[in-house]
Amino acid sequence: MNLKKFLKAALCGAMVVAMAVTAGCGGGDKKADSGKKVLKVGMECAYAPYNWSQPSADGGAVKIAGSNEYAYGYDVMIAKKLADSMGADLEIHKIEWDGLAPAVVSGKIDAAIAGMSITSKRKESVDFTKPYYYATVVALVKKDSPQAQAKSVADLKGSVATSQLNTIWYDQIDQVPDVKKLPAIDNVPGMIVALKSGKCNLIVTDIPTAKAAAFANPDLTMVTFPEDKGFKTSKEDVEIGIAIKKGNKELADAMNKVLGGMTEADFNKIMDEAIKKQPLAK
Repeated sequence: MNLKKFLKAALCGAMVVAMAVTAGCGGGDKKADSGKKVLKVGMECAYAPYNWSQPSADGGAVKIAGSNEYAYGYDVMIAKKLADSMGADLEIHKIEWDGLAPAVVSGKIDAAIAGMSITSKRKESVDFTKPYYYATVVALVKKDSPQAQAKSVADLKGSVATSQLNTIWYDQIDQVPDVKKLPAIDNVPGMIVALKSGKCNLIVTDIPTAKAAAFANPDLTMVTFPEDKGFKTSKEDVEIGIAIKKGNKELADAMNKVLGGMTEADFNKIMDEAIKKQPLAK
């Protein structure tokens, strides 16, 4: 090998090493300034109490990448615990619900922590961690409506109902007898507007979402039912997990180590804190 070729090979080798050093270690890319790994997490930032956006870092909120806003809520609280355990900086990306799984698949984000049910359909494109919350399906209605007196799903007969787009909740609507099922709505705030405006008289959702909506809107109430009279759900319907890229075992193991050490009571305690801190509750 002559000197020119040797120097060229050496330069290429140095570039490869430099690229390897700056690549992430299962939890995202390293920051050029701090040298720490960056855990890139995606969420809607409009799905209280799981996640929302606010104008400041009050309460421990994290700045949203490419924005002057900050994200907070249950998902951010969990994400912070995970990032801290991994020695990584947390970077929040605001992504519409439909774009979360594709963002994980493409590598734009390392994980979607966004109140996502662990369904077999979603597992076709992404992997999931252990559950980080268990969410029972309930009804959200106006306090002064006939639906508020319901003692079972059967008592909701004839309701005009909707829920969020691409969620298991929207599918559960079909269990209501003679229901008038409206098109799904993009986000939770839109669902609440539809209910309060009278466009519908029933929202099918999970306990945290209903509890947060009722906490912030005194004219709304959450209706729960005995297990044998409630919405019929499967295990995958109520287990909420973190979506990560298929085959990313390193990240899955790191997250599962933390989540496996937490109990359902721990999750509920953090969720109750998030519900009290949501912006509309103030």
